[in-house]
Amino acid sequence: MKFEYKTQNTCSQIITFDIDGDVVTNVQFYGGCNGNLKAISKLVDGMTVDEIQNKLGGVQCGRRGTSCSDQLARAVLAAKAKADEAKEG
Repeated sequence: MKFEYKTQNTCSQIITFDIDGDVVTNVQFYGGCNGNLKAISKLVDGMTVDEIQNKLGGVQCGRRGTSCSDQLARAVLAAKAKADEAKEG
């Protein structure tokens, strides 16, 4: 399932990715620090939602209270919840 997440309080504006069960692939950030975000995308490719959440959840950038990586952790949790809801419904 393809998922799109609009970020908040970060330089990147949108994150897209595929989620199959709880495995995340094809992460792309739009906006933000291009090199760093490409690296994050490669590092998390094939990780589970829990792995991403455990490694990246809560990472902060300056005084923003979040970061692009934290937004990815939030995005994959939201996508998993939406996918689970679709299965039940």
